[in-house]
Amino acid sequence: MRFARHVAAIAGKDLRAEIRTKEGFNAALAFAVVILILFSFAIDPTSEQMREMSGGLLWIVFAFAGALVLNRSFPRETPNDSLDVLLASPVSPPALLLGKTIANFVILIAIESLCLPLFGILYNMDWTRQPALLAATLLLATWAITVIGTVFSALTVNLRLRELMLPVLIYPMLIPALMAAMKLTTLLIAGAPPEPGDWLWFRLLIGFDIIFTLLAQALVETVLLG
Repeated sequence: MRFARHVAAIAGKDLRAEIRTKEGFNAALAFAVVILILFSFAIDPTSEQMREMSGGLLWIVFAFAGALVLNRSFPRETPNDSLDVLLASPVSPPALLLGKTIANFVILIAIESLCLPLFGILYNMDWTRQPALLAATLLLATWAITVIGTVFSALTVNLRLRELMLPVLIYPMLIPALMAAMKLTTLLIAGAPPEPGDWLWFRLLIGFDIIFTLLAQALVETVLLG
């Protein structure tokens, strides 16, 4: 399919660019590691309080680290009018957005995968008790962050203060997804199987991802072309 080829080409281009420079990846990973280390000194890792806030701590770190990656998504296309060239090419705006979202998603998942073992060591947490459900939570919540963040990266690409504006715009919209991710992650790290009421948080994440992915695809042409 032509659309799928265009999406794969954009995602591959962004991933190759990030692998060459590693600017966004290294900055986000360094930020996440520093915050995890600092909190390990501030909070007793063996306390019950730490176990109750483990999911919240992880997703605060992931959300802020994600902003460092998302901030570079569309601004990297501004030199030499590369974005205008992309928009004039046969690649449609929805394919451009989806390709960039997938690239950001892969980068964020890589950062989270490196942070989880460090989190387990620093806080004496066995996060592998429910690996399948924890992986599903990470994938669903990370997609929510990347799809919204990539759209607003496109929206703020020409703003002078885009590094400040992007977090201000995306975090309020991410509250439902982050709440669900925090609740589920805390539960799954504790090793408790989800109760019937807990599946509501999974359904919320799935619904959030579907709704905002469709909205992003519908609105991206207006965002990019005005």
